[in-house]
Order: sequence, then C-alpha cells, then structure tokens
Amino acid sequence: MSGSQAGRAYIGSFTAAGGRGIVTADLDPADGSLTVLDATDVLPDPSYLTAGGGLLYAVSETTDGAVAAFRTDTVPVRLAAPPTLVDGDGPTHLSVWPEAARVLTANYGSGSVTVVPLRTDGTPDPAGRDVLAHTGSGPHPQRQQTPHAHQVLPDPSGRWALSVDLGTDSVRVCALDDDGRVTLHHETALRPGSGPRHLAFHPAGDHAYVLNELTPTLTVCRWDAADGTLKPLTELQVLPEAPAGDAYPSEVVVAPDGRFLWVATRGENTISLFSLDPTGEQPTLRAIVPCGGDWPRDLALDPSGRFLYAANERSGDVTWFAVDAESGVPVRAGSVRVPAASCVVFS
Repeated sequence: MSGSQAGRAYIGSFTAAGGRGIVTADLDPADGSLTVLDATDVLPDPSYLTAGGGLLYAVSETTDGAVAAFRTDTVPVRLAAPPTLVDGDGPTHLSVWPEAARVLTANYGSGSVTVVPLRTDGTPDPAGRDVLAHTGSGPHPQRQQTPHAHQVLPDPSGRWALSVDLGTDSVRVCALDDDGRVTLHHETALRPGSGPRHLAFHPAGDHAYVLNELTPTLTVCRWDAADGTLKPLTELQVLPEAPAGDAYPSEVVVAPDGRFLWVATRGENTISLFSLDPTGEQPTLRAIVPCGGDWPRDLALDPSGRFLYAANERSGDVTWFAVDAESGVPVRAGSVRVPAASCVVFS
C-alpha cells in the first residue's frame, strides 16, 4: 500500500534513552502494520503526543518542561512554532481542549497542570499560559511524598478538564473562569496508596475508568458532566493473581462501541482484556495476553478500532494486535523497531 493511501502514526520516544524523538510511520489500514518513514529529535524527550486541528502536539519531559506544535504535512514533522515552556517539571501527558481552545499538560515532577491558549493557527500562545498547582501527598514513602500529576484531559462534554494525580491519590476536576484562568472545581479521593495514573471515559460519557499504577487495579467511577463530579463505585484487579514481581499498570483504552476495555501492565508485560456490560459499571476480566515486548508504556487503538498498539519502552518496539471482533482478544500481528518508544497516536 502506498504512503498516500495509508494513514499516519506518530510515535513518541525518549531521546535521553536512545530514542529518535518523534517517529513518523505509515499505517496500513488493511492489516494494521506500521512502516517507519523518518524521525526528528528537535524536541528533547517527546514522551507523549496528541493530535488536534491538523497539528501534532508534544511534551518535552524534561526539568524545563515544554509543549510544542508540529506540522504533519511534512516528513519528518516540523515545528510549527518555537516550544512553549509550561512552568512545570517533567510533563508526562498532554491533551487538546477544543472547546476552550487550549492545550493542557500534566507536569509530574512539579505536581501541576498547565493550560496554554491556542492561537488561531493552533500554535500555543505562551503569553496566556496558566498553572494550577496540586497539593497533598499519599502513604507511599517514595512515590507519594508530593503531588505528581500524571494525566490531564477534557471530559466528553468539553466543559471540564480532569487531572489524575499519582502522588495524592485523587482526580481533580478543573474549569476555566471568565478570565480564562484554570480553577479547581472538585477533587475526588481514591483509595490511599492506589497511585492513579490515567483514566479513560466510556463512549457514553457517563463512566470513567481510573487505572492505578502503585497497585494493579482499575477504579470504576460514575461521571456526572452536569455537576462536574466523579464518584468511585468499585475497584478491580487487572491481573488474575498477585504478581510475583513488579507490576505497574500504564494505560487503559476503551473500545469505541463500549464493549471492551484493555489495560497494559509493565513488569508483567501483559495486556488485560475486560468485557463491559451495557451500563459500563461492571468490567469483567476475560483474558491476559503478552504485550509483545518489555515495559509497555502506552496502549492505543487505531482510528478503526480494529488494531491495538503497545509502545514497549525497554525492548524498543511498537507491537500491534488484531482485535477479535467477537471476543475483544488482541492477537499479535507484528512489530516495528522504535528505540525507547513511549506512546503512539494517529492522524
């Protein structure tokens, strides 16, 4: 299949660990395969990427954290504007908030969230950035002495932004005031020591699944977009038995039709499959499959929802799986070499 017919995938990687930065690959929609085209290391440690408005956005997970926008009409991708400092340490995640014309970063090291306005061309405007500092701690003696924002994303209604904090065992619901400043609306406490890392919404928009890193569990929550409140309902194990060694869940992905949910766990190097009942409140663990490499830092579905991708950081590859339409079981279909791979997004 020619490049003009294929879609595009963008793979983030840690340049400090031998990665090539942002790797561009062709996506064959027929079999899910990736073919690496080129890469750019102009931005150090672009560990997380997101696409929106015809641009690709990336964090620089460094002490002097930054966010940058890239043009995707060239290979390799090119900066659309100079990187913007986020006034935060070690940003690990970002998302575009279209309704607010903002890009959001979760700054793990400093325990904060940065909100950066977007210009009409989609590039970040550093003059209007705002920072919301988290406060609090948790019981883990090494990982929870201070806040550690790990993810921030808008809810499906576009009214709120939710930040997941591993250090404080909580999820914060944020809003923008009339002056465009980010404000704390509500904070939901989760089980002490659970270490929430990421969350994903059910496609119906009324439930969210919070994946915990310090214990291999998934917290099912009810989401009320009218009130901007998140209510924990139950907490489930993502592995069939207690792990013998390290087990650090990294990412949760929900099928577009709401029938399945997948979780990647580092250390165990597995992908867990859950089926979802029609309400979305009762995930059931159905299968565990190998992730195809070592240390799956990220999981992502392609735009069709037929293929699942694991970015295996330590083995330096991206493995793709064909998702069985009836059972949801991922079946390994191939892999491509990407040193220090950290995430995969599509356009």
